[in-house]
Amino acid sequence: MKRDYLTVTALNQYINQKFDKDPYLNRVYLTGELSNWRKRPGHQYFSVKDDKSVISAVMWKGQFGKIKFEPEEGMKVLITGRVSTFARSGQYQIYVDSMEPDGVGNLYVAYEQLKKKLYDEGLFEQEHKQAIPNYPKRIAVVTSQSGAVIRDIIDAVRKRDPKIQIVLFPAAVQGENAAKEIVNQIKHVNDLGGFDTMIIGRGGGSIEDLWPFNEEEVARAIYDSDVPIISSVGHQTDNTIADFVADIRASTPTQAGVIASPVLNDVIEKIRNNQNALENATSNIIKMKRQQLNQQLNSYIFKHPERLYESYMQQKDILTEKLFNEFSKIINTNKNELQLLVGKLKGISPHNLVQSNLKQLDYLFETMQRETHNILSQKNELLVSKVAALDHLSPLKIMARGYSLVKNKNGKLIKSVLDVKNDEELNIEFKDGNINANVTNINSKEDK
Repeated sequence: MKRDYLTVTALNQYINQKFDKDPYLNRVYLTGELSNWRKRPGHQYFSVKDDKSVISAVMWKGQFGKIKFEPEEGMKVLITGRVSTFARSGQYQIYVDSMEPDGVGNLYVAYEQLKKKLYDEGLFEQEHKQAIPNYPKRIAVVTSQSGAVIRDIIDAVRKRDPKIQIVLFPAAVQGENAAKEIVNQIKHVNDLGGFDTMIIGRGGGSIEDLWPFNEEEVARAIYDSDVPIISSVGHQTDNTIADFVADIRASTPTQAGVIASPVLNDVIEKIRNNQNALENATSNIIKMKRQQLNQQLNSYIFKHPERLYESYMQQKDILTEKLFNEFSKIINTNKNELQLLVGKLKGISPHNLVQSNLKQLDYLFETMQRETHNILSQKNELLVSKVAALDHLSPLKIMARGYSLVKNKNGKLIKSVLDVKNDEELNIEFKDGNINANVTNINSKEDK
């Protein structure tokens, strides 16, 4: 019986189709712990496990970008996705469409994670908070154009100071694009310049409604703003990340308007009171100074000003005389000491010592010349004697008495008959020349 064998690719594709066509695997709700979690810049590859089993998981970049919290190793999560296979390896895995923490709201976890992150970076520190100007001229408001927030702020500010200009920078305060619009308007206010204070906010709502004010980009835009910001988001019990980063938080839009603006009548009254107090204080100071001036003018110093410096003039004369006397004493003392030192210097003058040493040097030089001459004479006599002795021992002297030097053809001196051979050529040197000879006969005394 003939059998049809499948390729590995064909088998894996068949299994993959089975998974894709199974209605129970196209929509799976799974709970478990994250394992082998390591955040990647694009798609996420990890595992989901319980006490007894583990399954590989894949979450594409688009789906992962939609989750609000930051997944962590070991975190228990609720996952929605589909189960299929990777045809190349035949491994089945779950393709995750959405993920949220198990037991805690997705947004709440994201809120707490971002809150801790920004707190650790110091964005909530009081030292970074800017003071709200006491007397603003222009206030920027970033909120919804149609909401009640802008009306409440305008009413509160106009009741206190109608001269303050309020400029609305409309932005969505709810929905997917709200955070981006809020950030753009905060930056726009800073770029325009000329604003003393900025208010951002919206009315109450659920955590989902208030979420744009919990986004990291909004928090950092508030932190980077050069214009002081008052945050008025939600009700008094609501706390958003924007509230923590802002320079000051207002519980309601009306309170934000109150914080941002002084009461004009109160300011005017305060200015008048300060003006009156300043005038009274100035008048009292002038009056007191005039009395002091009159007292000084009536004093004996101004009537007889010469008395003021008479005692100083007398004291100057006394000190001048004392100074001259002290200088004279010092000069005389130094003169006496100088004369004493000159006498001592003459007594120990090196002139006599130099003269004595010069005479001694001349004597030693003469002695050296005399001794050198004697030594040279002795050495010369010794040299003549040695030359005579050397001449007496010279081979030429001996050769003059009839002796000669016999050498072989290599120039080696022949000292014995044993050093020559028959027919060997010899060189015989005499006093007045040399001859060549051949050995024809050798007679040795030892042969006799």
